Amino acid sequence: MRFWLVLIYVTSHLFVQVSSFTAGLPLLLDNRLLRHVVGPVTSNSHQNRKATIVRDGKINVLRDRIRVVESTQKLTSAMKLVAAARVRQAQEAAEESRPFNEKLQSEILGLMKIVDVDDLDLPLLQPRHEVKKVTLCVLTGDRGLCGGFNSMVIRKAKARYEQLRKMGVDVDLVVVGEKGISHFTSRDFPIRRTFPMGQKPTGEQAGQIRDELIGAYLSGETDTVELVYTKFKSLIASTPSVRTLIPFSKTELTSKGDELFEMTTDGGHFKVQRKEHAPAEPSNISPLVHFESDPSDVMEMALELYLTGQILRTLVESVASELASRMQSMQSATDNAQDLAKRLSLEHNRARQSAVTQELLEIVTGANAMADGEE
Repeated sequence: MRFWLVLIYVTSHLFVQVSSFTAGLPLLLDNRLLRHVVGPVTSNSHQNRKATIVRDGKINVLRDRIRVVESTQKLTSAMKLVAAARVRQAQEAAEESRPFNEKLQSEILGLMKIVDVDDLDLPLLQPRHEVKKVTLCVLTGDRGLCGGFNSMVIRKAKARYEQLRKMGVDVDLVVVGEKGISHFTSRDFPIRRTFPMGQKPTGEQAGQIRDELIGAYLSGETDTVELVYTKFKSLIASTPSVRTLIPFSKTELTSKGDELFEMTTDGGHFKVQRKEHAPAEPSNISPLVHFESDPSDVMEMALELYLTGQILRTLVESVASELASRMQSMQSATDNAQDLAKRLSLEHNRARQSAVTQELLEIVTGANAMADGEE
């Protein structure tokens, strides 16, 4: 009598544990086992479920993997927020550099009105009659985990490189960014010089790149300098672009105003608006003004400053594109980690249910065997 009381207590206690743990999830048992415990089963819905597979035969393996996935999810979510904050910093850097560039462009246009530029010796405004060599300045990022940002600009640079080579033009590279440096160096591309990109481009950094490019052009080592960078359009769209940096085109200085991205929020989500600016108006410089220095020296210095501003602007756009691409990549990684954690949790719960049910079945089977033995 005491044996049956103990058996009833243990069985009821295990059933309570199973019911509280499952919280409505179905037990993964076949018809034969269910009939042995609770009688005949009329539903066949369980036959369509896949068998639960516990990796390495241990539930702890699934539990550890869930912890790893959840830690990864927290990390990628934090990286997304950091990238969003740095995109705003890139926007502020572009806005801070704009007043100086607009004023400088206005002064250059004013000087061009009172000075006959064609009569001045300005190599930066005079294209070479025969282009034998081109220098490509390629802007990439220093780090990965930013989707296809680096691969797209590298493919664009390699396509332009091959195009120029097929035209019989010699090409060398000035590479900015560790990803581009490692890629082109490992493939034996002719590299003139390398620079780090960083996350906060400065005027000093742009000046160093400018000095290298102008030095190569004025010394005759190259006939044209082209810039390969990523043009920032929105948080989900960036376009690799190629533009001629040196020599300047006169129409470039008088062209319509450029655009600047502006980070805003809409319904709790980041979005980008494009702010169009009117072209700079020529400053009112009297035609009677007297130049203490040679007008060509003044124009050359102004053009070098203008070139610095253009390089800084493209650096900022490239960094903003990289950070926006990292935001999207980390958002996708966070969503994928969340889905994977849910699937692993479901598999872990089913494995625990299977283990508890197996223990219950062994107890009932043992009790029946002992009862048959006593009879």
